[in-house]
Amino acid sequence: MDTTPSTPDPATTKVRKTDEEWRETLTPEEYRVLRQAGTERAYTGEYWDSHVKGSYRCRACGAELFTSEEKFDSHCGWPSFWAPLAEDRVVYLHDRSLGMERVEVRCAACDSHLGHVFEGEGYDTPTDQRYCINSISLTLVPEAD
Repeated sequence: MDTTPSTPDPATTKVRKTDEEWRETLTPEEYRVLRQAGTERAYTGEYWDSHVKGSYRCRACGAELFTSEEKFDSHCGWPSFWAPLAEDRVVYLHDRSLGMERVEVRCAACDSHLGHVFEGEGYDTPTDQRYCINSISLTLVPEAD
């Protein structure tokens, strides 16, 4: 019998905080996007045109969500990925706001808003999907040299 204590995986461990706790740990703009499903302006986020190799983690809880291997240049003004690191890292919600039918993408660990996923746009990617993610929802952890 293995008695080695296991380290919780931040991607699958549920993070529960009160609204007040989120407000204390996030900047007002991070809170607006991550907790109120806001959107940063196109071409203003720090990762929309980044080509740094590494992993992208949820800015709210640190769960690893995407990698640079799935990131591609969609020229839409936000970081774009053709798939998450694993399907259990994100959850999907139907979003009918702003008079549109979209699929919202949230962090599975802390339920923070990340962005939206679109498909059938004709990008030359393995999935024909574009995960359009707010830079402010992510933290890039560069690969070690």
